[in-house]
Amino acid sequence: MTMDVLLANPRGFCAGVDRAIAIVEQAIAQYGAPIYVRHEVVHNRFVVDDLKRKGAVFVDELAEIPRGATVVFSAHGVSKAVRVDADARGLRVFDATCPLVTKVHVEIAKMHEQGREVVMIGHAGHPEVEGTMGQLDGGVYLVESVGDVARLAVRDPAHLSYVTQTTLSVDDAAAVVTALKARFPDIAGPRRDDICYATQNRQDAVKLFAPSVDVVIVVGSPNSSNSNRLREVATQRGVPSYMVDRAEELKVEWFAGKRRVGVTAGASAPEVLVREVIETLRRMGARNVTEVDGVIEKIVFPLPRGLVGQVAAKAPEVGPRTG
Repeated sequence: MTMDVLLANPRGFCAGVDRAIAIVEQAIAQYGAPIYVRHEVVHNRFVVDDLKRKGAVFVDELAEIPRGATVVFSAHGVSKAVRVDADARGLRVFDATCPLVTKVHVEIAKMHEQGREVVMIGHAGHPEVEGTMGQLDGGVYLVESVGDVARLAVRDPAHLSYVTQTTLSVDDAAAVVTALKARFPDIAGPRRDDICYATQNRQDAVKLFAPSVDVVIVVGSPNSSNSNRLREVATQRGVPSYMVDRAEELKVEWFAGKRRVGVTAGASAPEVLVREVIETLRRMGARNVTEVDGVIEKIVFPLPRGLVGQVAAKAPEVGPRTG
């Protein structure tokens, strides 16, 4: 079996993930282990296990944390109730919420101040959705699909607005927005799209190489929203696609008769896992590995006050880039 590999660009870590991991690592270095983290700081098993080895303790609820300890909120954001609870427990808090998620929190608060109810486009149960909807005490409706829009009952259609989860499929979210505008012509949206630059760039990169490959491999954990969306983008274009946490999950039968393989990684998947996948594909018969030109991402988010140091630079990547 011989095949060529195309590597999507951009792929892997985004600025928000870089920042979130750096906050946990710096908190451990500055205050010593254990440092508690509410929920997975980012949705990647390799990253979470690595931080556990360094001294992070992941919890589901603040009640599991000793009073006065240090806690990091995950990149997905938290509700106002969680912040109040942390303060009541005397916890030292470092907020790793992605600044682009915080932007949505600010938007939803402003919409509420304007007397509008808010429609949240997102996936039920996702921590980002729970954190965003938890910015208000009520008046927020969750829709996941165009079908949900048809069933939506609101108090005042003339005073309605919408926001979106940052890691949605760009195409799926656009379809839901179109349906909302058709049913509620007066609905107001954010000034700028809520879907983050990294999510859009990674989906665009998959769309770019999808016509040229026979199968797509997405490196990412099962609970990673943006990784799942990458797999869906390829599948919707008729390309068989699979998501793997680690290289050992690759199956030979996926590549039978395939001449060209596309590889990408979700925004919470480190480059080392991509390299493991490439090496495994080489052992399966991959010959040429080519980086596809793509957008160069230069965004870096600073660490919160109280932590010293800088967000670590991304590891050098192989191949040309344009943007």
